[in-house]
Amino acid sequence: MGKLFKQIHSLKMEEKSKPHYLGHRERLRRRFQKAGAGGLHSYELLELLLTYAIPRKDVKPVAKRLIRRFGSLGAVFDASLEELEGVLDVGPSSAILIKLVKEILCVYLSEKMEGKDLLSSPRTAASFARAKLAALSYEAFMVIYLNVKNEVIDYEVVHEGTIDRAVIYPRRIIESALAHHAAGLLLVHNHPSGHPQASSEDKRITSTIAEAAEMVDIKVVDHIIVGKNGYFSFVEQGLESFLKP
Repeated sequence: MGKLFKQIHSLKMEEKSKPHYLGHRERLRRRFQKAGAGGLHSYELLELLLTYAIPRKDVKPVAKRLIRRFGSLGAVFDASLEELEGVLDVGPSSAILIKLVKEILCVYLSEKMEGKDLLSSPRTAASFARAKLAALSYEAFMVIYLNVKNEVIDYEVVHEGTIDRAVIYPRRIIESALAHHAAGLLLVHNHPSGHPQASSEDKRITSTIAEAAEMVDIKVVDHIIVGKNGYFSFVEQGLESFLKP
């Protein structure tokens, strides 16, 4: 009887000696398994992710510190490696894991575009473009090259400019389109201000590229502007006249 009591006492002491955060991590995992992301707060989602990079530390303070530093969960994923590592207790492994999630999302959204007519589903292209460009502090101009069915052949950022203005060279875009054997172009760029409304300069650039493309029998199917606050599609907003010479 005494031996059994000692064994039970030993097990209890062993349980007490375990770090408190181990039980908390298990509860987080169970909540996620049961209800998905909707069952956790933003900081808890980040906390759960960090457990895979920081196995022997309470990561709740780290997760809260990251969200406090950048303002939101989305902004944490938009931060650079250097910015992430500048936060207390965020080392290279944690920073790389966070950026890896963001890059996997971009690949996922890129693959979601495959085989789709992007002229009839601008939201699909906009979701991808927002993931790639919306968080940038400078303007970037991307071209998505399309086949005759308006399906994606490839995409590339053709210019990166200043916050105020990106200088676009239509000749370079057309040369690249011909090299890709593209039948259509979907233009995309970001507004670092976060407000994706088309400016007069955006409309002028769109018309200039459309005119150059028409000369080699390539059509511009849409121009999508993205920002942190959403996206703007020339087609959805009834501005198709700027897409036709």
